Amino acid sequence: MNRTFFFIFLTFILVAIDWYLWQGLRMVIRNLNPLTQRWIGGAYWGLTAITLFAYIGMQLLPPDYFKSTTRTFIVAFIAIPYLSKFLGVLVLLIDDARRFLQWVTSFFIPSAAPVSLETGEPSIPRSQFLATTAVVASAGLMGTFAFGILSGAHDYRIRRVRVPLKNLPRAFHGIKIAQLSDIHSGSFFNKTAVKGGIEMLMKEKPDIAFFTGDLVNDRAMEVQDYINIFDKVKAPLGVHSVLGNHDYGDYVQWSGVQEKAANLRNLQKAHQVMGWNLMLDENRAIRVDGEEIGLIGIQNWGAGNFAKYGNLEKAYQNTGDFPVKLLLSHDPSHWQAQVLPKYKDIDIAFAGHTHGMQFGVEIGKVKWSPVQYRYKQWAGLYEENDQFLYVNRGFGYLGYPGRVGILPEITIMELVKA
Repeated sequence: MNRTFFFIFLTFILVAIDWYLWQGLRMVIRNLNPLTQRWIGGAYWGLTAITLFAYIGMQLLPPDYFKSTTRTFIVAFIAIPYLSKFLGVLVLLIDDARRFLQWVTSFFIPSAAPVSLETGEPSIPRSQFLATTAVVASAGLMGTFAFGILSGAHDYRIRRVRVPLKNLPRAFHGIKIAQLSDIHSGSFFNKTAVKGGIEMLMKEKPDIAFFTGDLVNDRAMEVQDYINIFDKVKAPLGVHSVLGNHDYGDYVQWSGVQEKAANLRNLQKAHQVMGWNLMLDENRAIRVDGEEIGLIGIQNWGAGNFAKYGNLEKAYQNTGDFPVKLLLSHDPSHWQAQVLPKYKDIDIAFAGHTHGMQFGVEIGKVKWSPVQYRYKQWAGLYEENDQFLYVNRGFGYLGYPGRVGILPEITIMELVKA
């Protein structure tokens, strides 16, 4: 009953948004010829009808009716227009607040009320400027999101980072680390582009490669069509991986615990088939020319409401002799919550998870995304008391099948002796 009520209530809100923005659009086009007005009105309400039909269909059909990629695009087709319209509604609300205040003022100062040139009666019309601003803002945001799908989703960027470490053995000076994170293979819609991204990585000829979680959105089967692409990720010192919050299938209604457990086993097997060394709360030595450093990998552990499967205490055991320790941990909030307070000799943690929210601005030293209000460390390199954290912006995408400003990343990190 509650779900039905929410569905009806949200449908009403969506229709109200459509109607409210239409009032502004109608004012903007009122001086056009009648035929053009009818065409614009038909296009507006036609798109609205299709969007609402898609939303209603998503609610009535079972969750597994659509393939993961198809579902992602349907959700984006619904969400993008309404997020854009909502921005226009906010601008129109400013105009209506102005009109309301002017209306109240007219009771005390009658001369303050504008007079209609047509009727001679008091009238407080909408602002042509604000109505136009609302329409332009909505259209601009919608265009930006569309561009992010067409251009940003697979616009892979190599980000190069150099990190000096005091205790780094000389044999590891200049070692090149490649990091991928948040592949989310269930969202991909351009296999050729994904293959191109992996080819970019391999041209860098890394010495070792890390994957820091979220191979799929929910189901292990999502990666099957991409195994023959990701198994091309190779490095002389191995490819080492951990799980992310989406890899456990926590966001799916399974028929039972056995089905969910089988899904996780299949995902772990996919890592094995690709030649990736999946680390489940454990550590291993990385050796070069008789010297070694320690690599620690834990299952997902996130502060707040995210799942806490990882056990860093267990993974850390018997690592005391390693002069340098590297940690693979999907969620960057783990660094401040556990690593910094308790594990002072973990030199670098590698994380992902945030995607940079797939939306933001990175121009020169200016770096902003809404995700920074949730995560203090959300993209790039961070340092505190000689301990480092690197947060990869993600190779794939989730929910919105695109990226605006925060582009998909392949990290190439060089370790040097300080």
